[in-house]
Amino acid sequence: MKPRAINSSEAPAAIGPYSHAISAGGMIFLSGQIPIDPKTGALAGADPEPQARQVFANLRAVARAAGGDLTGIVKLTIYLTDMRHFDAVNKVMAEVFAPPYPARATIGVASLPMNALLEVDAVMICGNPETNDLP
Repeated sequence: MKPRAINSSEAPAAIGPYSHAISAGGMIFLSGQIPIDPKTGALAGADPEPQARQVFANLRAVARAAGGDLTGIVKLTIYLTDMRHFDAVNKVMAEVFAPPYPARATIGVASLPMNALLEVDAVMICGNPETNDLP
């Protein structure tokens, strides 16, 4: 099976040579999203909560373009420029996702593009996440 590129007009345009997501082997690999507002091209605020909300909105747009939604996400990797933002990101994540929450890693990094406070990438399953049936 050849990997298929997925891009969303509802998410910010890629700022490098990559696709918003790639579908391969019954899985969808969502590229990292930073908190760019797709309407303005600017960061969504200077604080971690609004930035986290925008990141998850961007991931939702890419998931929809792939034919799914956030309920299909099984793994997240969160990159934070300041681990003091960990609680704020957890708060937003608890608003966006319902149990069972995706598996997750959180990694502290020195910097991110556009001086964003966080970036999140994800792995999503195709098909029915309730039954784990693949199309």
